[in-house]
Amino acid sequence: MRKYEVMYIIRPDVEQEAVQALVEKFNSVISNGGEVIKSDILGKRRLAYEINKLREGYFVLTQFSATAEIVSELDRVMKIADEVIRVLIVRDVA
Repeated sequence: MRKYEVMYIIRPDVEQEAVQALVEKFNSVISNGGEVIKSDILGKRRLAYEINKLREGYFVLTQFSATAEIVSELDRVMKIADEVIRVLIVRDVA
């Protein structure tokens, strides 16, 4: 299994409990064969540029180790979720 990092932005109009539930949902997708090393909700921050008429969002950073199949499933699930604005999954080389 390789190490990865995923950074995703959740819509700012989502309640704090729903943000926590989304993070748990995505972490459970990773845990289904992988391992979540660290998951941080960085809070509501201003975006560098407007995305879909939104200027802020909840930033979440998760470090995990998983196989390529789990990473592709996580990407698919995140892109389906309406609450997620942007997703970036990168392989951790350090």
